Amino acid sequence: MRIASRLVVMTLLALLTALAVAPPASALQVGDKAPEFTLPGPEGKPVKLSDLTAKGPVVLYTFIAAFTPT
Repeated sequence: MRIASRLVVMTLLALLTALAVAPPASALQVGDKAPEFTLPGPEGKPVKLSDLTAKGPVVLYTFIAAFTPT
């Protein structure tokens, strides 16, 4: 798996795990700024949302079907 693909998968898994254990929060509305979060990258180093957005737009995409039996 390419490093970029691995980073995306690891980040999404960490995000989904963090969301699963996070207390309920109010939903974001279209145009709202995402809250700051930090997740472990593939090498274990922390990756902050603000560091990524400083480089340009960030898209968080989940592909739930990839983690379900077919």
